[in-house]
Amino acid sequence: MSSEALRKLLIEVHEGRLDVDAALDKLKSLPYEDLGFAKLDHHRALRKGFPEVVFCQGKTTAQVVEIIQRLEQSNHTVLATRAGQEVFTAVQTVCEDAVYVELARIIVVRRGEGPVPGGKVLVVTAGTADLAVAEEAAVSAEVMGNQVRRCYDVGVAGIHRLFDQLEMFKWAQVIIVVAGMDGALASVVGGLVEQPVIAVPTSVGYGASFQGLAALLSMLNSCAPGVGVVNIDNGFGAAALANAITRLAYH
Repeated sequence: MSSEALRKLLIEVHEGRLDVDAALDKLKSLPYEDLGFAKLDHHRALRKGFPEVVFCQGKTTAQVVEIIQRLEQSNHTVLATRAGQEVFTAVQTVCEDAVYVELARIIVVRRGEGPVPGGKVLVVTAGTADLAVAEEAAVSAEVMGNQVRRCYDVGVAGIHRLFDQLEMFKWAQVIIVVAGMDGALASVVGGLVEQPVIAVPTSVGYGASFQGLAALLSMLNSCAPGVGVVNIDNGFGAAALANAITRLAYH
């Protein structure tokens, strides 16, 4: 339940348009609902500004379907990450209006209009191989209520491509940089801009990249100020952090 929904509920009770018992019935799942295999945090939107997000990997299809079905009953938006096509097909049986973004592996269920876009987030990639993680970040940030622009395939192997896009960087409040291999792009961007940079190492690269560990260590050791790092392939984590920053600007 969002703060807006709770405020509307309290106003309805105050104005006599909803009796106390009916209001209690709507609040009975707060702060969480125990499904046996999962405890759904219905207070998340009140605390964090966005509802609990479903991480589908490692869950059975039936578990994901039930979790999404319960969450969409009390939230305007449900976001599920790392979802395969078969999971989306099953979710559609209970949420016909669910949308699947295949490259990002994300399912989105909306009830009514989403939040008015407030923040400005730019997502940058070093290469095309980083797009799946970048799109997880971009789509998540959009669903959370941000304007998102994309600047893809501008890695350091052809750094002139990055310099041609610097006007776009001025627009953003937060910049997410997604890179594998040596992960050098985050340091380059961090040295050029004044905005906070969220670096996302990806598992893209040859053997010595160690499935993203080399990029992670490069980003953590960046000498550019203002660069923070999330975990390997964690596009959603970057979006959540970007959203927390942009919310400060318009709330």
